[in-house]
Amino acid sequence: MTQIVRDPGFYEPADEDDCTVFWYFCQSHDRVYWQEACGEGPHLVVLHCKEHGSENMWPQPRMLMFPEGFDPLLSDAQLDWVRAEDDAVQA
Repeated sequence: MTQIVRDPGFYEPADEDDCTVFWYFCQSHDRVYWQEACGEGPHLVVLHCKEHGSENMWPQPRMLMFPEGFDPLLSDAQLDWVRAEDDAVQA
């Protein structure tokens, strides 16, 4: 199982951020995450930005399919983004 970790203490990215260097880090195995090759068992994956440290990822495909039911819940900014994307697709 792979779980994306979100935390209120993580940096919340914004559209005006121009972060260019980031990677996925597996907290379970304490190493860089690369397609589940970091170790056996469950993976707790964090997006790590060179500039901001751990950040909350913008919505992933599963979050887009079920934004109200995603655990942890999406932030208000992320939910607004999801709804705007959905409205654009339906138009």
